[in-house]
Amino acid sequence: MVNRLIARIHFILPLALIGAVAAQTAHPIEVPLPATVAEGAKLTVVYEDDSFFEGPTWDPASGKLYFTSFKRDNTQILRLEGAGKASVWMNQTQGVNGTYLSRSGRLLGAQAYGHNVLSMKIGPDGPEDVKSLTNNFEGQTYNQPNDIAESPVTGGIYYTDPDFKGKARSAVYYLSPEGKVMRIITHLKVPNGILVSNDGKTLYISDSFEKRIYSYPIEPDGTVDQGKVSIFFDPITENRNDPDGMSADAEGNLYFAMRGGVWVVSPEGKTLGLIPIPEFCSNVTFGGKDGRTLHMTCNKKVYALEMKVKGAQFR
Repeated sequence: MVNRLIARIHFILPLALIGAVAAQTAHPIEVPLPATVAEGAKLTVVYEDDSFFEGPTWDPASGKLYFTSFKRDNTQILRLEGAGKASVWMNQTQGVNGTYLSRSGRLLGAQAYGHNVLSMKIGPDGPEDVKSLTNNFEGQTYNQPNDIAESPVTGGIYYTDPDFKGKARSAVYYLSPEGKVMRIITHLKVPNGILVSNDGKTLYISDSFEKRIYSYPIEPDGTVDQGKVSIFFDPITENRNDPDGMSADAEGNLYFAMRGGVWVVSPEGKTLGLIPIPEFCSNVTFGGKDGRTLHMTCNKKVYALEMKVKGAQFR
């Protein structure tokens, strides 16, 4: 029997979280905890400080979680060294926000303030062989690259470039394996999180203005047809949740980080449940030695939760 969020989820989360999620809806509804969460799992804070955390990526080679940190005077990439302990792996990143582990084992980064898409070798003491993959489109500097993903099939790279101030055109771009940059989506007002499905056939994007998750079938050349866009997920809540980063498990289920927690949705678009979190949750990824630990970056905290399923990258 699936425990209900409003009724009781005491074996997972404190009661304070229940009110936080219920307060988001005009009329509180019962939302199940996803069946993909391990029985008896505890939501655990693995790191916290006075920062806004983003861009989590697990590196199997080093067995470490890397995530980005935003403070008023600095942006960094941190490496989790153990419960409550993190080291500065990259300092003064110029706003690296979303990260992604490429098929070649390099760390990809969407660099907001440097207007770059970066690729770097994961060294033991910091980034090595840092390269700019692209810093403009047809001579036009990017707004602020926000999040990034790679096709598990072709190795092509997708990245969002929103303008949160609404003064320039937001867009989504595709960098082909041959190095060609294409502007593939222009109709979204604030494209944010991005992910490619496990089979490489679907592109998912969150729009922070429309407060929805959209899906696009990927064409053979890596582009998408904007005319075939679908609303993949649209939770009916009072504040519409502010969707951000996302991840997938080995079964193809999608994990969407939002205000209030992480929504889990099947590949067919069926809501499987909600992992409630009191802080704004910016992004999510799978990691751990067996690939069954869900890591969630949030405002001032990074959480971990044991799962029944492995992450997509551990298939």
